[in-house]
Amino acid sequence: MLVMVAGLIPLLMPITAEAQKQYVQKYYDRNGRVRYRRVAKPSFYRRHRNRSNVAIGTGGGAIIGALAGGKKGALIGAGVGAGSSALYTYKLNKKKRKYYKVRRR
Repeated sequence: MLVMVAGLIPLLMPITAEAQKQYVQKYYDRNGRVRYRRVAKPSFYRRHRNRSNVAIGTGGGAIIGALAGGKKGALIGAGVGAGSSALYTYKLNKKKRKYYKVRRR
């Protein structure tokens, strides 16, 4: 029974999936009113900048720690790399833009 249900799952899935391609960006017009303009979907790095930076910092710290001190050094290096990259990402170099998904009615 379970095999039959597992075999039907690919048939029940949609053939095409519509991904969201537009976002809105908030801005102020000449009169000071808040307006929203539609903008193209940002790149993968722009959307996931914080996660990417912390992951790269963690990996770099782990590699340096492994070269310096083996397994224990890799663990310590990963912690130091994650902390320092999080500090850089969230405090020293914050994002300047905010994107909001377009809500369809």
